[in-house]
Amino acid sequence: MRMVDLIEKKRDGLVLTEPEIRWMIERYVAGEIPDYQMSAFLMAVYFRGMTEEEMVAFTAAMAESGARVDLSEVPGVKVDKHSTGGVGDTVTLVLVPLMGAAGYVVAKLSGRALGHTGGTIDKFESIPGVRTDLSPREIIDQAKRIGVVIAEHTQDVAPADKLLYELRDVTGTVPSLPLIVGSVLSKKIAGGADLIVLDVKCGDGAFMHTLDEARELAEALVRVGNKLGKRFSALVTAMDQPLGRMAGNALEVKQAIEVLRGRGPEDLREVTLALGTELLLLAGEERDEAAARERLERLLDGGAAWGKFVELVAAQGGDIRCVEDPGKLPRAREVVEVRAPRSGYVRRLSARAIGVAAGLLGAGREVKGQDVDPAAGVELLAKVGDAVEEGGPLARLHLGGRARPEEARRLVAEAFEIGDDPPERGKLVLARVR
Repeated sequence: MRMVDLIEKKRDGLVLTEPEIRWMIERYVAGEIPDYQMSAFLMAVYFRGMTEEEMVAFTAAMAESGARVDLSEVPGVKVDKHSTGGVGDTVTLVLVPLMGAAGYVVAKLSGRALGHTGGTIDKFESIPGVRTDLSPREIIDQAKRIGVVIAEHTQDVAPADKLLYELRDVTGTVPSLPLIVGSVLSKKIAGGADLIVLDVKCGDGAFMHTLDEARELAEALVRVGNKLGKRFSALVTAMDQPLGRMAGNALEVKQAIEVLRGRGPEDLREVTLALGTELLLLAGEERDEAAARERLERLLDGGAAWGKFVELVAAQGGDIRCVEDPGKLPRAREVVEVRAPRSGYVRRLSARAIGVAAGLLGAGREVKGQDVDPAAGVELLAKVGDAVEEGGPLARLHLGGRARPEEARRLVAEAFEIGDDPPERGKLVLARVR
């Protein structure tokens, strides 16, 4: 085969065969296909798309491009979740110990911050001492010992995805449905879980801005994932404003701790319970949605999920004192307030603007490999529907060591739209795909 022939075939809207796709991924990972040819192929896919059969072959080839996390020696049902990315999305830090407390095995492979969206690994590592660079053997051993793991994607698990994503990021091909499907599912297939729930974010702070786009992606992910031998389900959830009231690393850990202790923002708790309920239904242990949710609420409110979180932090080297007393987590050198220009009700709050502002304060990366400041971020004191007074605080900016506070302050101020009348409260779960 020749790569140029596959580029031309896809350029002309023709369908690639499974052997052709497998050959292409294998040769690219081996370094035998140059970036400029793969870039041309990615752009052809961006414009021409892929059939469902091509997406299945593409995802399988990426999943098989390196090592897999084989959880077969771990007793119990293995479950997992994936979010397509949002702002203030701390669900993983709550859902993993919650499902562990429910008796399931969760070996969660997560990533770092990407663009305006936060990364679970950066958040978890803001707890002093926490280590996430676990080998597949360490992941398996910890899963056997305590049932829960949160680890960074290793270089040898689905390496094709890492290589292709870095190329997509600089060639304008990130928002391609087939390429998103391959990226998301290849890591989940290689991760070893039996049942996976997908949280497809929709709105201003998500990569999918409309419900139609998000639903189309959710349906493609579930269909392709199920054809690859796993059981998938998906929820489309709202991301027009941040989830919860924090955007930052240690700030979001504090918020996760609040939810795990039976308190915290209602929207973060609600999305976590919705995804957990979906996993229980997917596993078949609970057939009634209300009963499944009630079971999870008892684990949250009764302290079992909190206990599992403490166990998780300790197992990965974290300082337990910092989660038992969140005041000991990293704190910003300076905190400044953004105030309301008028009285009224918050009618809109741009999640994307808050995410970008958190990055400008030091919570994200502006260049590849840059360290994040665990203490930096945005604390929201008002959200959509809240009444505010002129001159009253809308948000607090937690300044990191390389903060650009004036730019961040402007973005946060512009993120709020204040009007005379309270808006209608929007739904958090917009669609379900099974």
